[in-house]
Amino acid sequence: METERRIVIDADFAERVKNYRALLFEADVKNGATSDLLKSELNKLANEISAKYKVEDINKLPSIKFTREAYKACGKDPNRYRPSQEQLMRRIVRGLGLYYVNNLVDAGNLFSLLTGCSVGCFDADKISGEVLTLGIGKEREPYHGIGRGELNISGMPVFRDDKGGIGTPTSDNERTKLELGTTRLLVTVHLFNPEIRIENVVDLFTRIFTTFGNATNIRYSIYTNL
Repeated sequence: METERRIVIDADFAERVKNYRALLFEADVKNGATSDLLKSELNKLANEISAKYKVEDINKLPSIKFTREAYKACGKDPNRYRPSQEQLMRRIVRGLGLYYVNNLVDAGNLFSLLTGCSVGCFDADKISGEVLTLGIGKEREPYHGIGRGELNISGMPVFRDDKGGIGTPTSDNERTKLELGTTRLLVTVHLFNPEIRIENVVDLFTRIFTTFGNATNIRYSIYTNL
């Protein structure tokens, strides 16, 4: 079943970032405090990551490497504004430990770590309009990142709704963030890595958000500039 909303890829972004694909998911969900089962799965994965990688290995992983290349193509230095999945992996490998927010947010982190992709997780009821436009951030464009305050998104891939930016690979926007009362979930997945199999991402989404968000009525759509 296709999502109710749709993505439009801006021509400038499509010209700069070749062979791009995106997935858009929607689902009805129930949120809550981060469960012990989810904490256990995240900790197990973190232990595997910290045993397998060093900090200098992280930006060479295929999906992170392709995300960083997309940043450069759009005009952003990925060393100053790291994609969120790279930030999280670096935190794990440096032994700084995981932090927990709620079931949906932490399920999104698990989903991002397992796919290697930049994932945006939003409260669908807070999004304005039926179209998300994927473009490039502009100079002095207002954007309030979750836990980061005002974020300079100039030269950064950005999803916008009718009111402005809601998500970048570095940080989602405070305006559309997930809260304990969230009942409708919208998730964007950047597939900068052309080798990722869409069916694997869909299967992971279904398993993770059904298990940890009681997701029902799952819908998804695929967008590409191939």
